[in-house]
Amino acid sequence: MDDIVKQAMLKWPNVPHCYGWLGLDARGNWYMRDDRAQNAGAFASKAPGAKGSLLQHAKLIDFIQRNYASDELGQWYFQNGPQRVYVELEATPWIWRISPQNTIANHCGQGAQWRKSLVDENGWLYLETDLGFGLVHTQDVTNAADAIEKGAWSVEEAARESFQTQYGYVSSPQTLAQTKKPA
Repeated sequence: MDDIVKQAMLKWPNVPHCYGWLGLDARGNWYMRDDRAQNAGAFASKAPGAKGSLLQHAKLIDFIQRNYASDELGQWYFQNGPQRVYVELEATPWIWRISPQNTIANHCGQGAQWRKSLVDENGWLYLETDLGFGLVHTQDVTNAADAIEKGAWSVEEAARESFQTQYGYVSSPQTLAQTKKPA
């Protein structure tokens, strides 16, 4: 986490959390979700306009990725100065990039070590690594398949619906926050 972010957290410790305004898609892209996008539907839905606006500013994306973390409930967030901006996940908290040499890096650029490969009922490929659990980027599935075919990695079948519980992450912190609010 950036030092300037840590300093802001100390200076303003009681800033309310933000929900629903930031999303991470299944290809590791970040989306800003204004009121219109949120009203169009859940981030992971296929509803037109629900994803919001693709972030393209390289320095903003780098800032988000340097300050991306999870809390004790498995909700992923971006620490934006004193404010925690919870992230809506289309798939998983990490999107893995696989090189032709089978090196692994997450969408934030951090290297990881393979532990397990899983394939779900839709044929999507996931990795469990020393950094955590995530989906293999669609452009890198052939590199992962090569590792599996060569015997460097094994693969197990698994049910997608079990992943959040098994790997301890929340795909929609906004939905979780709404269910906790008193009526």
